Amino acid sequence: MKSPKILVYTPQAKETEKYVEILRSHGCTQIAAASTPEEAERHLPETEVLLCWKFPIQLLPSPAAADVKWVQSMGAGVDDWVSAGEMPSRIVITRILDQFGGPIAEYVFAYLLSLAKDLPRLRTAQSERRWEPFVTGFLQNKTIGVAGLGSIGAEIVRKARAFDMKVTGLSHSGRQAHLVDRHFGPHEWSSFVQELDYLVLTLPLTNETRHVVDRQVLLAMKPDACLVNVGRGSLIAEADLIDVLRSGHLQAAVLDVFEQEPLPADSPLWEMPNVFVTPHLSGPSTPEDVGRFFVQNLERYVQGKPLAGVVNLELGY
Repeated sequence: MKSPKILVYTPQAKETEKYVEILRSHGCTQIAAASTPEEAERHLPETEVLLCWKFPIQLLPSPAAADVKWVQSMGAGVDDWVSAGEMPSRIVITRILDQFGGPIAEYVFAYLLSLAKDLPRLRTAQSERRWEPFVTGFLQNKTIGVAGLGSIGAEIVRKARAFDMKVTGLSHSGRQAHLVDRHFGPHEWSSFVQELDYLVLTLPLTNETRHVVDRQVLLAMKPDACLVNVGRGSLIAEADLIDVLRSGHLQAAVLDVFEQEPLPADSPLWEMPNVFVTPHLSGPSTPEDVGRFFVQNLERYVQGKPLAGVVNLELGY
């Protein structure tokens, strides 16, 4: 494949080289690799395409980046690009689509099932050789609310149907409202959450969604409801969540994303018994899958066709 000069950037050199190998195996020849801002700046001249994760965005307005026309993010979230301010108008930004729904939905239901069946209690009883039967909970007929009905939210809805759950949804556009039993708009949070047994966040981070789940929304939830965040950490006002959980409101919070990552060692969330902390692993980006998506998009780019996953910076996704 004849291709423009491509710069592959990730902060991990070994991962960067893996992407380079994948692109070369697909016939790409003009490839540079960088894992530090200094390396990126050195390789930017004549680069037309960036395949990157956590790229030093401050380099793009520089003369060295004058030829960059397309940025392919390795993830689904692009809040770093959105928050970077005004981008050169010539640059198109795309994000990965339709690769994370399955893994993230599995993550969500692993925890929902564990909470409903109280698996930690069973494991403790086994370790202590105690035979203590009890009636577990069920997902059947429980109400799950999915905030964000893109490809990830839609897959969570699909799996919820398999467990015979009642499903509601909240989204900005309402385009996927047909997937859920009842749909709410972005100004109906209190009504949306008040009957939920489980609230799952898959929203992108925008000016409108930052800290949208605050004390008011959390206290509008049922006292025994559970919160799961697999979207972006700043969807939740973290200080409000900590206060609400300490008050005994909410059964549990399952958090894969946080306002600051890595989660600081002094965060109270680490030690709270009704909080489950995981290190942003629910939707992994693998070089093989991301590389395949990029190569397909590169073919469109070379042929002058519309790219998949184009980001609207004004909307934030």
